Amino acid sequence: MIAIIVAAGVSLLVALFGTPLFIRFLVHRNYGQFVRQDGPTAHFTKRGTPTMGGVVIIGATLIGWALSYVVSGRLPSVSALLVLFLMTGLGIVGFLDDFTKIRNQRSLGLTPRAKIIGQGAVGIVFAVLALQFPNQHGRTPASTRISFLRDTNLDLAFAGVTVGLILFVVWANFLITAWSNAVNLTDGLDGLATGVSLIVFGSYVLIGIWQLNQTCQRLATAGPSCYETRDPQDLAIVAAAIVGACFGFLWWNASPAKIFMGDTGALALGGALAGLSILTRTEFLALIVGGLFVIIVLSDVIQIGFFKMTGRRVFKMAPLHHHFELSGWGEVTIVIRFWLIAGLFAALGIGIFYAEWVVG
Repeated sequence: MIAIIVAAGVSLLVALFGTPLFIRFLVHRNYGQFVRQDGPTAHFTKRGTPTMGGVVIIGATLIGWALSYVVSGRLPSVSALLVLFLMTGLGIVGFLDDFTKIRNQRSLGLTPRAKIIGQGAVGIVFAVLALQFPNQHGRTPASTRISFLRDTNLDLAFAGVTVGLILFVVWANFLITAWSNAVNLTDGLDGLATGVSLIVFGSYVLIGIWQLNQTCQRLATAGPSCYETRDPQDLAIVAAAIVGACFGFLWWNASPAKIFMGDTGALALGGALAGLSILTRTEFLALIVGGLFVIIVLSDVIQIGFFKMTGRRVFKMAPLHHHFELSGWGEVTIVIRFWLIAGLFAALGIGIFYAEWVVG
């Protein structure tokens, strides 16, 4: 437990005191945000605000995570390293996207193809490695079984190991792309994506701790409802480090934002969420815990699909938070209410997670 507390505390302090230093560096280099011209006019005042704040989130997470192991005297697990690799790798893709926007002085960064290739390369490496490195109990970080609250009987390796590996790589990359883009779409208002991420990753701290206490690897005390997660404590440490980093960064990212996380942070946080859902065997539970992210994505999908079919729009603007902006809601009002909704979804997900264990 001490490692989890240290990870959260150190990453919080690094982000809280490191962010203003990074802001000064970005201002000195004139690395500012470019605003889309078809968005709400109120956003034009945000033009020039420093971006790429995801660098701080990633850095604070890595420092908090590393020091937690130094203090506790533990060695890092493969599961933790995989999630951090996925987070950092996608963060680099996002950084290239952000830097391209700044260099070209426009609101469009990498081409969609380049971004997909970058995300795919990181995702494939993660997926392949996640099925390797069995521990003394024969458990690998990930499983080819589709999971909800735990692994189900739906196994992607139904036609053999090779087919299972290919299907798992496809499935894992779908989740990685979906979650990274979901966080990216949500990052449209000051503090919105950061606050929601704090809530969601906080839920995964609780899930990791509970799985640790009920792990099947404690052969002497394991019950019929135990969890097959290989390294639950290490995954909880990673989630705690991300929570601390988001908490410290939110101090500067809340309205009026002094810095934006940019694609650097959005892709990194989305990747970390995907990685945690896969390695904790909660792939579909994540849809409930991160329900606010799902709603944001669905609003965009509905808007695009309905417009292509009918030539009309369902919302004044997508994603959903911009619809409420154009409806006259204040930015802070939208963000706080969306945080509340995110909290309700997270509570619902944790409730279902616990209830399944009780009934099981």
